[in-house]
Amino acid sequence: MSGTTMVVLIVFISVGFGVMYDMYQKYLKFKERTLHLNQKNNDENAALQAQVKELTERVQVLEKIVTDEGYNVQKEINNL
Repeated sequence: MSGTTMVVLIVFISVGFGVMYDMYQKYLKFKERTLHLNQKNNDENAALQAQVKELTERVQVLEKIVTDEGYNVQKEINNL
């Protein structure tokens, strides 16, 4: 193997490893951003689930009020 071939081979190997390292660094940054966005979505999802639970409880209370006998009597009195 001649000296020129060895130099070219060393350059290709060093450039190849440099490119692979850069690709790996970009992959790690991508994974970090993805995890951050997933955490943000999970937080928003939890807040929305809590809001849905609260609204469901409020609707149940309103249903109890509307279906209560006293409410119907009061409504009939007001209609008179």
